[in-house]
Amino acid sequence: MTPFDHHIWHSSDGLALSARIYSGDQARLPVLCLPGLTRNARDFEDLAATIAPQRQVVCPDLRGRGNSAWAPDPATYTPMHYLGDVLLLLSDLGIDRFVAIGTSLGGLLTMMLASVAPDRIAAAVLNDIGPEIDPAGLARIRGYVGVPASFADWDAAARALAAAQASTYPAFAHADWLRMARRSMRDDQGRVVFDYDMAIAQPFADDDGATPAPDLWPLFDALAAVPVTVVRGGKSDILSATTAAAMAGRHPGLDLVVVPDVGHAPTLDEAPVRAAIRHLLDQVP
Repeated sequence: MTPFDHHIWHSSDGLALSARIYSGDQARLPVLCLPGLTRNARDFEDLAATIAPQRQVVCPDLRGRGNSAWAPDPATYTPMHYLGDVLLLLSDLGIDRFVAIGTSLGGLLTMMLASVAPDRIAAAVLNDIGPEIDPAGLARIRGYVGVPASFADWDAAARALAAAQASTYPAFAHADWLRMARRSMRDDQGRVVFDYDMAIAQPFADDDGATPAPDLWPLFDALAAVPVTVVRGGKSDILSATTAAAMAGRHPGLDLVVVPDVGHAPTLDEAPVRAAIRHLLDQVP
């Protein structure tokens, strides 16, 4: 495993938050990797190994995930709070400009960062997320986020993931499911549990989908001046083919990579995705 340092910073409401920092050439722009809703910095460990030491790679655990503290008020598990936390991390590390790679929620945060600080993002990868989110995918996420589960050992955890997500990753072998389990779960007094605060689901429960979705296209349009790569799972129920095509139409230089037979979300370990990320980084100082 590529070595990294743990960096601790603090949110505006006093939470101790954690990030993995992979060392890299300080003369080049760093890469910020932002995980999905129930995921954490470990999702990017293989990708970080391919980028460092050419560039510094910063992989935060959002509040309530991984090594970051859980919020006493579940109402702070919202994109605006995550955005504030990330901005404080960038300030703490003295990072002014960067490349952003965001999976799902992390991609939404990438677009939000571009909206509030358009000059700071030099390039972006949006992994299976866009300014329109398929309602079917949101309904599926509502059905599993915050539902506690525990397993006797890592093998049992991997088998449970395979049973629940076989259609998302049909080519996965048991070793792949075991790796996913170790990235998304932790040992808790002899039981294997998901590595996030189940209370992150509360904002979903408070908003049952009746509220009209906000217009996120202006957030995406904030990336119009920089290179953008969009990764889409060919079977994604979050980023539709129609939305991905519309994104490409609004951003003529956009590089769209579709991973066939994969749902939400590609792991970013796929060979075509890695090649696209290398191509994107080659365009950035």
